[in-house]
Amino acid sequence: MKIRVPSRLHITLIDLNGSYGRLDGGIGLTLANPSILLKGELSETGISLDFSSKIDDKIKDEAYQKLLNSVNNLINHFSIENGFHFTLEEAYPTHTGLGSGTQFALATGRLVCELLKDDLDVKYCNLNENKTKNSINCVSLGKILKRGGTSGVGIFSFDCGGFILDGGHSLNEKREFLPSSASSANPPILIGQYDFPQEWNVVVAIPKGDNTTSAEKETDLFKKHCPVPKLEVEKLSHLILMNLIPFMLEKDIESFGRVINQIQDLGFKKIEVNLQPDNIKKTMDAMREFGAYGVGMSSFGPTLYTITDKNNTKSVYKSTKEYLGDDSNVFITKVLNHGYTFEK
Repeated sequence: MKIRVPSRLHITLIDLNGSYGRLDGGIGLTLANPSILLKGELSETGISLDFSSKIDDKIKDEAYQKLLNSVNNLINHFSIENGFHFTLEEAYPTHTGLGSGTQFALATGRLVCELLKDDLDVKYCNLNENKTKNSINCVSLGKILKRGGTSGVGIFSFDCGGFILDGGHSLNEKREFLPSSASSANPPILIGQYDFPQEWNVVVAIPKGDNTTSAEKETDLFKKHCPVPKLEVEKLSHLILMNLIPFMLEKDIESFGRVINQIQDLGFKKIEVNLQPDNIKKTMDAMREFGAYGVGMSSFGPTLYTITDKNNTKSVYKSTKEYLGDDSNVFITKVLNHGYTFEK
């Protein structure tokens, strides 16, 4: 059995001030490419992982450790006695802002639950029409796998796809400003999932160089820079509710892009962008000059993105590719309006 899991763009966290009784919250987009393709089967004992020839050596060690952690969490939670053998057939680089850690953990967990669906005593929930009645609730799975302690964008992109808006955490649930890697809070609630216009494209640019942020550094940055100004949280919330989402639903791509630009200068996203090396900020400015409607950075980067249409997709892609050179990764994809799928 195989599971294919999409990547995601994390547009921004919403409230890292907390004055109104909640923390976090987030918005993001589900990408059709790149994706993870993981094959799983039962074995008598142990946990093993093989890799296809397409998997980069840099991915292998971390992938195995994440898989091991995920399976052990499920084994401990459900008292599983089976062993498992996995093969990672497709993957994408870690620590680039595309959510590989959460997506890989959830892929592993969902595959295990499907392989043992007739034996596990779990609460099943059919959240989407394209899922079977045996679909385990993604929030329950996130709790078991210790994912979603800050943002729910990864969890709901995995399950639902499209444009995701999550509601963050009550101060009764979480009182500290922490990244997901350091938070023990339960996953947040889903406020909204919206289908994204399929006539729009996404140009993704991942500049070369090691611009990634470690889990320890992320924790230090949250502690150092939070709470962010309350006024910026208020403005950001208004832009998301009264501009970004309505413009998306009205298919007004130029206005949607303008709001993406504004988001880069507000709240915690402003901090994330300002902490980047000059080449990231210069690339964002260059992409705007190339005709992008708006340019954003996913999570802590280095992945950059812009939403384009038939009028500027090819020109923005070509100009960005030439600007960054062959050592960088620039590609065109779509927003995927559904989550994971099983393949034969």
